[in-house]
Amino acid sequence: MSKIPRSFRLLEELEKGEKGLGPESCSYGLANGDDIAMVHWNGTILGPPHSNHENRIYSVALECCEEYPDEPPKIKFVSKINLPCVNQTTGEVEPERFGTLKNWKRSYTMETVLLDLRKEMALPVNKKLPQPSEGSTF
Repeated sequence: MSKIPRSFRLLEELEKGEKGLGPESCSYGLANGDDIAMVHWNGTILGPPHSNHENRIYSVALECCEEYPDEPPKIKFVSKINLPCVNQTTGEVEPERFGTLKNWKRSYTMETVLLDLRKEMALPVNKKLPQPSEGSTF
């Protein structure tokens, strides 16, 4: 079976993200429409209900290197958040502390990452963690 080229894969993700065909709990798209290499992306995650994240919208920056989707994207929270997998100084999601990035599979997408971060927020051990004031950024 042949591998789908990076650009085709990213175009599929872009189309899905722009048309809002994924779940309502997250969204993503190119940070700059002129980025023909499709490297820099913006994403949002709606905080899960019944948690300290409820009614919050978290902004993230995603970077898809030339090796994507064979290599995971780099993810950095723009909105401040208190999660064990997020570096509290830089906002970067640390791959060794976040299973989806640590155990990356080519079949995963940016949507997979965003949804799994949301699941991380909803884990019993994380959902009641004190959070920075709403609107604060890294």
